[in-house]
Amino acid sequence: MNAKRIIDFTITLLLLLVLFIPSLIVALLVKSTSKGPVLFWSGRVGRKRQVFKVPKFRTMVQDTPLLATRDLHEPKHYLTPIGAFLRKSSLDEIPQLWCVLKGDMSLVGPRPVIESETDLLELRELYGIDEMLPGLTGWAQVNGRDFLSTQEKIKYDREYKEKQSIIFDFKIMIITFWKVVFAHDVLY
Repeated sequence: MNAKRIIDFTITLLLLLVLFIPSLIVALLVKSTSKGPVLFWSGRVGRKRQVFKVPKFRTMVQDTPLLATRDLHEPKHYLTPIGAFLRKSSLDEIPQLWCVLKGDMSLVGPRPVIESETDLLELRELYGIDEMLPGLTGWAQVNGRDFLSTQEKIKYDREYKEKQSIIFDFKIMIITFWKVVFAHDVLY
């Protein structure tokens, strides 16, 4: 087991302990404010274009088209009563810690995308970015998140690949914490 995996596993276990009660509260809020399951499982593309299932607290109503949020016509129309809050606070992402524990994801890496984002996936393959585990957060996430074009995401993913280190990962995690606290760069 390499150092990054040991750090991912250890931090994730600690986060799951700290976030256990808040997760229960979020689950109850999701269940009491909208119909359907508490978790939404979506297929995401990971290392070497392997598809895996990613859980999130459900923020959209049932029967929302399976598209990237930016590709939905009037995405706000599909949000559940607490969906906007969960997305803005990034609380909807907590269940993804399960994927870090399993080893499908890392705490830091390029964000996993849905299969329909072929332009991004092709560029990631071209630059060898698809060789890395996707992350709960990443260099592109902290440099614009929902406001980045595909070309900008690739630029940051390439930078991350070149600079990847434990110290750089910790820097990204610290920036992520501040961005989440202040809900910076969240569109929906």
